[in-house]
Amino acid sequence: MRVAEIRVDGMCKAYGGKRVLEGFQAAFPAGSVTGVVGPSGCGKTTLLHILMGIERADAGTVTGVPHAKSAVFQEDRLLEGFNAVSNVRFVLGHRHPETDIRMHLEQVGLAGSLEQPVSELSGGMRRRVALVRALLAPSDIVFLDEAFKGLDTQTRTQALAYVAANRRGRTVILVTHSPEEAGALGGGLIRMQMPDGLGGSG
Repeated sequence: MRVAEIRVDGMCKAYGGKRVLEGFQAAFPAGSVTGVVGPSGCGKTTLLHILMGIERADAGTVTGVPHAKSAVFQEDRLLEGFNAVSNVRFVLGHRHPETDIRMHLEQVGLAGSLEQPVSELSGGMRRRVALVRALLAPSDIVFLDEAFKGLDTQTRTQALAYVAANRRGRTVILVTHSPEEAGALGGGLIRMQMPDGLGGSG
């Protein structure tokens, strides 16, 4: 039986004495989209890294996170010498039809750029390759850390529509500076604050 939701209780995290998270609590409903917003430095990316198992909290508990995860990080983390199709196929394996990968990349506006090494693509194009890779990966939860940054309005709308059409009922946790992105995906919002009420940089 799948856990009904992901729960975070009393999470604390500090780096070199600088507190990033202190007593943080939140619930992320299973099968829903949740946007995480707040000033820069308030711990949004740290929260995602802890939920993904990349980092460990200093205190607190996390329950309900599915084992199979996929993500778009703030950095694209692509294989620079591979083209867009090969970057996605590297995650999916050779049994996944190449025609399907190409179709998905075309859905985010990358037709005509599929054979170029990703090192030659623009930042926005690289972002969309990373997005398709995360959405096609076999997972029960998708983490999106500012996945739509650097995209113009039209391309962002296209990319958001792609996520909405391909999340397949999975839980999505979206870190963003734009609450409208979560709204476009039909999701709720969690607003994070700086520890001790300190101001963020943006």
